[in-house]
Amino acid sequence: MQFGQLKRRSFITLLGGAAAWPLATQAQQPERMRRIGVLMNLAADDTEAQARLAPFSQGLQELGWTVGRNVQIDYRWGAADPNHIPKGALELVALAPDVIMATSSPATAALLQATRTVPIVFVQVADPVGAGLVASLAQPGGNATGFSVFEYGISVKWLELLKEIAPRVTRAAILRDPTIAAGIGQMGAMQGVAPGFGMELHPLGVRDASEIERAIAAFARSANAGLIVTASPLTVVHRELIISLAVRYRLPAVYPLRFFVTDGGLISYGPDSIDPYRCAAGYVDRILKGEKPADLPVQAPTKYELVINLKTAKALGIEIPPTVLARADEVIE
Repeated sequence: MQFGQLKRRSFITLLGGAAAWPLATQAQQPERMRRIGVLMNLAADDTEAQARLAPFSQGLQELGWTVGRNVQIDYRWGAADPNHIPKGALELVALAPDVIMATSSPATAALLQATRTVPIVFVQVADPVGAGLVASLAQPGGNATGFSVFEYGISVKWLELLKEIAPRVTRAAILRDPTIAAGIGQMGAMQGVAPGFGMELHPLGVRDASEIERAIAAFARSANAGLIVTASPLTVVHRELIISLAVRYRLPAVYPLRFFVTDGGLISYGPDSIDPYRCAAGYVDRILKGEKPADLPVQAPTKYELVINLKTAKALGIEIPPTVLARADEVIE
């Protein structure tokens, strides 16, 4: 072989190897780290908060997002404190996340005050259009979208259930947080139908544990009394206190979500509070891959569940009618 040919072959071999260097280097580079913020309306040690976050984390992992490898998650906790939510929202936005997952209307509103550019996926939000969080359900239009919790009209079902399980009740206390739109909306839906059920409604506007205790204790002195607990971060955080007061004063009570009943409440009717978080992981994944919140429709619950705690019914001296038991999705004995 001539020297010129050998030299040329050596050069081609060298050139081929050099061309492979960038490919090898590129393959060894770590994945780009993405950042997700999570603003929860509950406390970090709340069992319901952990139950909700588990399917969110699992959903992300199933979609290829692993903490420490290609994603970092920053958490902030509201614990139903009106001061914690805005502070947490500002702190998360300052971290420049790629997307934020928010629980509740107050958390979503606080984030929208803090940013109109960072994508937001909300969960457990009532009437997002009426609250001004999105332009419409089909076309949210801004930087937020997600999963609504229910229409205010569901509260009519709570009133109906209370009358079914405790026909003697003629006065119903409506425990609500007057500082949020959902508290007003749920109460309003019941007012129009209460006379048809032979019910007189008494709104109990409460802001903290001491107000809850005083309001329920005062109302319980009246005869033929019952209780309806509306859905809000406040009632979720203080659910153990509310449930214990209802049992102490022997008030038949209807709750908005399943976990109130698994924690000792009498009966609940409402949407699944866990599955939307798995769905939220799907929206977060789509946004991280380039889709816009404005183009992702707000989704409403598709499954509602009636849950009854027979142990609590027995403690209250209430016999649940067979017609109600037959409709139950879950009975706790």
